[in-house]
Amino acid sequence: MEIKDCKTRIWLVVVISWPFLLAASVFLIVRFAIKNSTIVDLYYSKGFYPFIAKMFSGFSNLVPFSLWDSFWFLFIILLITGLILVVLRKMKFVRYLLRVGQLLALLYAFFYFVWGFNYFRPKIETRVNWEKPKADKLVFKSILDSIIANTNSSYISVYTSDYPAIDSLVEDSYRINSEKLGIAYPNGTRRPKIMLFSLFFAKSGVSGYFGPFFNEIHLNYYLLPFEYPFILAHEKAHQFGITNEAEANLVAFVICTLSGDQKLEYSAYINLLVYFLSDASKLKDVNDFIKKIDKPVIMDLRFQRKHWQGLQNVTLNKVQTAANNAYLKTNNIEEGVMNYNQVVALVISWYQNSNSNKQH
Repeated sequence: MEIKDCKTRIWLVVVISWPFLLAASVFLIVRFAIKNSTIVDLYYSKGFYPFIAKMFSGFSNLVPFSLWDSFWFLFIILLITGLILVVLRKMKFVRYLLRVGQLLALLYAFFYFVWGFNYFRPKIETRVNWEKPKADKLVFKSILDSIIANTNSSYISVYTSDYPAIDSLVEDSYRINSEKLGIAYPNGTRRPKIMLFSLFFAKSGVSGYFGPFFNEIHLNYYLLPFEYPFILAHEKAHQFGITNEAEANLVAFVICTLSGDQKLEYSAYINLLVYFLSDASKLKDVNDFIKKIDKPVIMDLRFQRKHWQGLQNVTLNKVQTAANNAYLKTNNIEEGVMNYNQVVALVISWYQNSNSNKQH
């Protein structure tokens, strides 16, 4: 009898503790991954992850709505239901905490298994053998001039009716240009989905996100048409295992500008122009650059700012920014949300390395 009771207790300990042991094991692997980016890139990002992406995206693409959003909605409902049971004394609070802890431990492990280890890949300059240029104000001004000129010359109206064609064009550009960006194409399939809670996320300042649990790309319903191609290409970059936000912005820029389509080019240039102008605001002659921007582009920039400010809730935006900042820093992005703005340095690197390759 005592032996049977002992076995039962051991079994209960195993049942209770295995999610936490799994999470602890993943935590240790993460510590290893941080210091061994080359191994992560070779065996996970280029080896295991493309298989996961193909399997999970193939499944999620069969469903027209967001499985990621649905999952978190049900998760919150489950948490609230559990609390109600605790209040009604239908469940002990310790049992509730244990179940929540087990579930969170499993989600933590699952996140890294299906996508999260991509955070520990080498930086894009290493992956594609670029030389990292030194900071140079004259080079920055020259490229800013080029960005402005290309934004002006590529100006075009974009409409929501263009979205299906834009998706095909972005996908074609990824197929053609994947090798030069160190991307393993096809890496599954990519069906963009509209966020189920677009207004809430618009108030938080979120224009798109990638749902790793089901390998899904999400775009905000309130995106402006001229933003759509760039944001779509950015979220597709995440699906290809590019976790760094600045790198995803760079990839979106390259994919759109090399697409051969004016709508994609304009979207890339005007979205990059915002980042360049943000950095240029520190220059004494910034107004000289602003004067070079054509009036239709200025009107789009003003409308974009007014559009998102009208939707924004200041409190929600601050909470979302703080949460995203903590999330990025936890996952080896030391700059946090400032990482988005580092696309300027990457674009400069792209221009200089592309010109260097042409000369050779």
